[in-house]
Amino acid sequence: MRTAVVTGAGSGVGRAAALALLAEGWFVVLTGRRREALDETIGLSAAADRALAVTADVADPASVAALFARVSEVCGRLDLLFNNAGNNTPSTNFGDLTFQQWTHVIDVNLNGAFLCANAAYRMMRDQTPQGGRIINNGSISAHTPRPGSAPYTATKHAITGLTKTIALDGRVHNIACGQIDIGNAATPMTRRMTTGVPQADGSIRAEPTMDVEVVGRTIVYMAGLPADANAMFLTVMATSMPYAGRG
Repeated sequence: MRTAVVTGAGSGVGRAAALALLAEGWFVVLTGRRREALDETIGLSAAADRALAVTADVADPASVAALFARVSEVCGRLDLLFNNAGNNTPSTNFGDLTFQQWTHVIDVNLNGAFLCANAAYRMMRDQTPQGGRIINNGSISAHTPRPGSAPYTATKHAITGLTKTIALDGRVHNIACGQIDIGNAATPMTRRMTTGVPQADGSIRAEPTMDVEVVGRTIVYMAGLPADANAMFLTVMATSMPYAGRG
């Protein structure tokens, strides 16, 4: 049975991905900081017998090490990491940004992504048969920013570099690495899109969203590719959102 780890699986994109993978027959280790949210996700699936909730803080090296030790103990191998956990800070003009706001985002979105990818990579490298796939959650912001989003945008641009490097270094170990760049999936985090968000011209406008289940189906597609194929960068977004021509 194929085994996946999904970080940030207690809500939003992570929940959608975990449910979609479970529906496709994967054994899924769901991780996040809140056990009750992970259990709630599992309760939404008809395949709870193929799900395991493990609480972890992706920004804490010891917590990440314990997570992947548990995966190794229970599953024996790892075929997929969806490196999804992330956070943000309220829209803040760069001149007003504090170091605390900056590190609040960097610690999870970048350091956490590194820690999980690094642990998954080592597990995939050292298992028999060797190999696996890592999918990093980038963003439309990995390509172009929103106003007042320096920490988030910087981390997502960095994720692109991380994806490329893992994909290159992973070749020798049969490890594929790709990135999904998501635009305006309807989740609690993007609820504000429907009431209005800042635009480059200074206006506040509502933006279209798409069903988050679309993201889950996209993760299933990327995860199901044969070992000799990789969707290195895949953008899935609300059709009419301001991305092409943003600004």
